[in-house]
Amino acid sequence: MKTGLVAFMCRQGIGLALLFMWATAPAHAEPPVLLGRIVQTFETFDARQGIAVDDGHFYAVNNFRITQHARDGGAPLLQWDGRSDDNGPLVHLDSGVIHKGRLYAAHSNYPHWPMTSSIEIWEAATLEHINSISFGIDAGSMTWVDRHGGHWWGAFGNYDKVQDGQQYPYGETHHTQVVQMDNDFRVLRRWVYPPELLQRMRPMSNSGGSWGPDGLLYVTGHDHPEIYVVAPPTTGSTMDWLATIEVPGLNGQGIAWDRSVDSRVLWAILKEKRHVYRIEIPLIDIARPSEDNRRYPGDFTQD
Repeated sequence: MKTGLVAFMCRQGIGLALLFMWATAPAHAEPPVLLGRIVQTFETFDARQGIAVDDGHFYAVNNFRITQHARDGGAPLLQWDGRSDDNGPLVHLDSGVIHKGRLYAAHSNYPHWPMTSSIEIWEAATLEHINSISFGIDAGSMTWVDRHGGHWWGAFGNYDKVQDGQQYPYGETHHTQVVQMDNDFRVLRRWVYPPELLQRMRPMSNSGGSWGPDGLLYVTGHDHPEIYVVAPPTTGSTMDWLATIEVPGLNGQGIAWDRSVDSRVLWAILKEKRHVYRIEIPLIDIARPSEDNRRYPGDFTQD
């Protein structure tokens, strides 16, 4: 195929120098791989989907329960149980974030069809449920929510997996999207992940996401012991994949940066054992366009 294209270009009078540049262009380099280190482990009974953290507690998220734990020692303190049987209103809670004393968690009706999503909100101190923001049928199953740069952010996951009782893939993984939202959770922007990164997530999807102190977005899949560092592109609709952080003992799921301390500590879970981890994340030394060249509407708005 390349030979035919070269012949066509020659017939059109395209210069040899341009031909040489095209024929010898290097393939895209794989992003660097770094190593994260688990520095503390907590045993819990509810860390099945995600995690949230503030200066005094961490919050283990199950499908329909949230348990507040003391950061010092991990003792369980409070629990919100939104469904004590199979007929309750909440089906699949996922990653969460603490913002101004409130816990925000992504929720969907996974694995039911059609997919619906919402953001559920609690008072973090008491775990009193105070609000629900419904997306209805939108772009998939919302898997994480975070606050960054004066905006809400999240992801709608889609899956290549065919769910029990269904005949077709559950949305198809390549339809997974990262979204930027305003203060009222109206979607402003959408991005997709590069095909090479989606291949690491298949047949599942993007499970967790949290913005780091370096202004980069850290995301996880469902299975691999990896955290992917991405950023919105300066042009186009595909996230830039900047680095991969391997964390032996992890298997994806929800993550949350610890914003109560001035350090590179990220919290995560091991679904299989219901463990909660504190992880030291290495510095990501990657040149990026200046912040002034990648502003988004409302980025100058103060929280």
